[in-house]
Amino acid sequence: MTRKALVFFGGWDGHEPGPTSEIVADMLAAEGFDVTRSEGTGILGEADLSGFDLIVPVVTMSDVEADAVKRLTAAVEAGTGLAGFHGGMADTFRKNTDYQFMVGGQFVAHPGNVIDYHVEILQNGDTLLDGIDDFDYHSEQYYMHVDPRIEVLATTTFSGEHAPWVKDTQMPVVWKHGYGQGRVFYSALGHKAAEFDHPQMREILRRGLLWAARKAD
Repeated sequence: MTRKALVFFGGWDGHEPGPTSEIVADMLAAEGFDVTRSEGTGILGEADLSGFDLIVPVVTMSDVEADAVKRLTAAVEAGTGLAGFHGGMADTFRKNTDYQFMVGGQFVAHPGNVIDYHVEILQNGDTLLDGIDDFDYHSEQYYMHVDPRIEVLATTTFSGEHAPWVKDTQMPVVWKHGYGQGRVFYSALGHKAAEFDHPQMREILRRGLLWAARKAD
């Protein structure tokens, strides 16, 4: 049976939600998903979210009805996967802590804005990022508030150049965790559509999308 994915997008234009959501939709279609791509958050209050095997938010900030988030969290708790990237998933619905609890973290700063930094893949026995080595990256280096329960797969260390008080702080960049029966995956990489040309960024997200999706019967 063909698996179904929902990609909903909108919010702050600086993260290019239209182009990035289209890239993600194409990635999922290439993996055999039947993809619904929908602008705005209206679909969260209208569609049968439990009918999707994977939901990908690409919405930075924005407001949403509390009932819509309840429907989304209920679907994930019942087994629908949730996966996403950068501010499109971890700076979404800032006022809704139920959503943040599900994601496992929330963006709070990117000292220095777009800078060069290093991403380290953790050798912790998890196989999701097997074969991907540490790499350099040019983008916003996200400083985040995170749930201590998340399973961290990659980190970055802040130099302190742009915010001396966070020097040597090691911050999660990629993580996964469970929410009820659903799987949740997040990558902090992907500020602009052009970053999908970075091979490690794209491959990490591709693997995460597939891991989070409800498994085929």
